Amino acid sequence: MAAALVAALVAAVATLAGTASASPAEGSSRCPRSPSTRPPSNCSRRRTWSSDPVAARRTGYVPGEDTEWVTVKYGWTDPSDDDWIGVFSPSEFNSSATCPNPWPAEEPYLCTAPIKYQFANYSANYIYWGKGSIRLQLINQRSDFSFALFTGGLDDPKLIAVSEPISFKNPKAPVFPRLAQGKSHDEMTVTWTSGYDISEAYPFVEWGALVAGASQPQQTTRAPAGTLTFNQGSMCGEPARTVGWRDPGFIHTAFLRDLWPNKQYYYRIGHELPDGSVVWGKPYSFRAPPSPGQKSLQRIIVFGDMGKAERDGSNEYAAYQPGSLNTTDALISDLDNYDIVFHIGDMPYANGYISQWDQFTAQVAPITATKPYMVASGNHERDWPDTAAFWDVEDSGGECGVPAETYYYYPAENRANFWYKVDYGMFRFCVADSEHDWRVGTPQYEFIEHCLSTVDRKHQPWLIFATHRVLGYSSNAWYAGEGSFEEPEGRENLQKLWQKYRVDIAYFGHVHNYERTCPMYQNQCMTSEKSHYSGTMNGTIFVVAGGGGCHLSDYTTAIPKWSIYRDHDFGFTKLTAFNHSSLLFEYKKSSDGKVYDSFTIHRDYRDVLRCVHDSCFPTTLAT
Repeated sequence: MAAALVAALVAAVATLAGTASASPAEGSSRCPRSPSTRPPSNCSRRRTWSSDPVAARRTGYVPGEDTEWVTVKYGWTDPSDDDWIGVFSPSEFNSSATCPNPWPAEEPYLCTAPIKYQFANYSANYIYWGKGSIRLQLINQRSDFSFALFTGGLDDPKLIAVSEPISFKNPKAPVFPRLAQGKSHDEMTVTWTSGYDISEAYPFVEWGALVAGASQPQQTTRAPAGTLTFNQGSMCGEPARTVGWRDPGFIHTAFLRDLWPNKQYYYRIGHELPDGSVVWGKPYSFRAPPSPGQKSLQRIIVFGDMGKAERDGSNEYAAYQPGSLNTTDALISDLDNYDIVFHIGDMPYANGYISQWDQFTAQVAPITATKPYMVASGNHERDWPDTAAFWDVEDSGGECGVPAETYYYYPAENRANFWYKVDYGMFRFCVADSEHDWRVGTPQYEFIEHCLSTVDRKHQPWLIFATHRVLGYSSNAWYAGEGSFEEPEGRENLQKLWQKYRVDIAYFGHVHNYERTCPMYQNQCMTSEKSHYSGTMNGTIFVVAGGGGCHLSDYTTAIPKWSIYRDHDFGFTKLTAFNHSSLLFEYKKSSDGKVYDSFTIHRDYRDVLRCVHDSCFPTTLAT
């Protein structure tokens, strides 16, 4: 009995209506022959799909397609528990295992890494009947797809059958827009991914201001976009240079300038083809940032270490972020109640499997398309030996920062140095890069001091420091075992700056849990108050917000005196500034979006100016 594998596209509820036609491929030449398996006589059949031509004529443009669900049917005569289905894109792949494996080697062991995979017995009764069917979600990744049935498990895979390729109608379509605030408060950047090089089509953003209640602007303009990409030679090690490599396509960024504070704007991404026609993405809108010091309701989300996961239940490389979708969905469901997001490092945990950057941008697209999404560098984005990183470890899987620095825009002076400031209304954020040296005398130390010292606290009273690794305090079990409750040489070089310039909150990720300290300086709580702070702040509150989705980290069993609240769960934090004197901090669990820890700060400008320990400016007795 021949092996059979069938891939069939099915219509997704949220997409434009489509039609499907089947074309059999009996005895396809793509059917593999292997010494360990009998050659199948009927390897595959395929279905192709296209957008409804009536709908295309009605809208006047070819819509961009970004997500679709497929049903994969499969079977063969000798089913076992270790059979699995791999999803490959491009559809041509190398199924051999005799190639250099990444360190540490990760299953499945193949020379071409599948985008994702699912065990065949995920389909009920596969072992009994030898036939199965699963539904998988595909995202548009600029190429075609194929599905392959393997036996032998993940550690010794043997190819049984492979489908004919399937494809989105326009694999090159612009997808997954990502907003970020520019270098000034009145600038928004739009970054997206497509398959169009600048020689094939001109990338741009059509945009315009919206009047209250309108969904379309009365007038639009076009902002041209720059185009970047990177190649396999840009990677620093494996698996990124070997089995994990996948072409990233082209990443485009446009700058929308001279925005009016708090005004709503419409935009959509597009590519103008040589014949003058345009390939459009979906339309979106965003609210422009407030001007520095502006008094208005301002709400900010901060978390780290989220990662990605598959909505269809399938598996992928480095799949250890079980809370990722909970956090993503909690933020999507609450879009109307915050204004900007700071993701402070460890974004997709791609670890050298480049296709997972596409998966991550797709997962967070409902957020990034409408809210500025500011990112920081983490060890899983940057660290690789002998690449000028501060840490001589292989956590990035050979990426050495290249995908992170290309897929996302951030307002740094030098994109290779992942530190920058953001002025958002009554807030200033100083975002540092814990994967580069921050110690006294380094360029980053100079940046940090300049960022902290140049803010006008009477107009921007809320001063926030953020970076990935814990350069402050955490009762993580590993830190406690080291006796430092921090990264090596973490706060020793920075705590005097935090104190001198009166930093309100210092945020960290890296440790996968939540923890909040009392206002601290030099290991001491500066007040006995735990939740309602008023008047002069004598120290900085340190927050670990690394529970975005990655596997959770353990605490030390002995709770330090400075640890006010700990939660071994997935979650995120929210800052709400009501005015120049009142700030609300909240920690929410991703599972239900409810608040589990909070504190308030109430103070006046004179409280910021008051002299506290190591924060007193020189005075004179002269009159």
